[in-house]
Amino acid sequence: MNAQEVRKLFPILHQEVNGKPLVYFDSAATSQKPVPVIEALEKYYREYNSNVHRGVHTLGTRATDAYEGAREKVRRFINAKSTQEVIFTRGTTTSINTVAASYGLSNLSEGDEIVITPMEHHSNIIPWQQVAKKTGATLKYIPLQEDGSIDLADVENTVTEHTKIVSVMHVSNVLGTINPVKEIGAIAHKHGAIMVVDGAQSTPHLKVDVQDLDCDFFAFSSHKMCGPTGIGVLYGKKALLNKMEPVEFGGEMIDFVDLYDSTWKELPWKFEAGTPIIAGAIGLGAAIDFLSDIGLENIHRHEEELAKYAIEQMSEMEGITIYGPKERAGIVTFNIDEVHPHDVATVLDAEGIAVRAGHHCAQPLMKWLNASSTARASFYLYNTKDEIDSFVKGLVTTKEYFGHVF
Repeated sequence: MNAQEVRKLFPILHQEVNGKPLVYFDSAATSQKPVPVIEALEKYYREYNSNVHRGVHTLGTRATDAYEGAREKVRRFINAKSTQEVIFTRGTTTSINTVAASYGLSNLSEGDEIVITPMEHHSNIIPWQQVAKKTGATLKYIPLQEDGSIDLADVENTVTEHTKIVSVMHVSNVLGTINPVKEIGAIAHKHGAIMVVDGAQSTPHLKVDVQDLDCDFFAFSSHKMCGPTGIGVLYGKKALLNKMEPVEFGGEMIDFVDLYDSTWKELPWKFEAGTPIIAGAIGLGAAIDFLSDIGLENIHRHEEELAKYAIEQMSEMEGITIYGPKERAGIVTFNIDEVHPHDVATVLDAEGIAVRAGHHCAQPLMKWLNASSTARASFYLYNTKDEIDSFVKGLVTTKEYFGHVF
């Protein structure tokens, strides 16, 4: 993979910020969009903008074909058995909330257990907190190792015959930890629990095969994988989805409506109430084509090299704490002694370098790290080692600005 060639397809990267070439290290929050995705969105709005499924006119047919064609692209991309298992949502948050509200509330009761980890994004904590409060179930946490990884022995000790749901992020948005979700899922299934995977940070970077993972639900977002904002996917095993009730009601998801009762469409449409995010799905399909052409294995290898290179450079500097395990995805989260992460991000921004600062929607993990917040540099297929060199120089500038001595 030639990152310099890839960069040419991302118009937003070819600009200056504060008089310096833009270095975008915030892809874990949202990725930039390549020309093929932008053009796919523009073509839809310029040439065949129309609602889907119900219209019989030409534009409606073209829109429906493109929308459902995107669903098939998603199916192939994650290796689902059927497009009936691919539900379009607003994103990972909506997907997990759907599982919690539909499956969780209907299948849990007092004495049951929900198992997650302290590293989860708030979107994979709060829905389960609410389910636990409403059903009387107990929320349990798999302990973390000192480096922020998970030991399967701890999973075995936490998951019991009372556990009904295990929900774990595939890749940590803070630590870069790549969790063994396949093995965790096997432990969950051994005890009769279902396995939910938050794939927001893995799907853009790793080859995902939901059948190989044998997860029951898998959630991810388009905007982190070169696609548009506002759309994501919930994968679910067909047998489970068929038993679940919709959580939103209205047009598009109905089969027949009477004055006092209604019936629902078959999968996947019973979970897609209202006019769907048509342009978003088409844009996501274009993003999948783009990433597939480059190859997820190539992307992951490139990001691992960038993270390793960044950590090597940063480790030579005094007063910097780097969080997370040695083996990680393309995320480096850190703090500079006695400098608030927001100040770090502000100085770097003055150098044209965009990083994230804050609690990263992971406040329980911040507490575990004994830090109120951190700074985070996250890499993607369009980043280069030259940009990391600029980033490290920016860290030197930050330390000098705040009076630190190497």
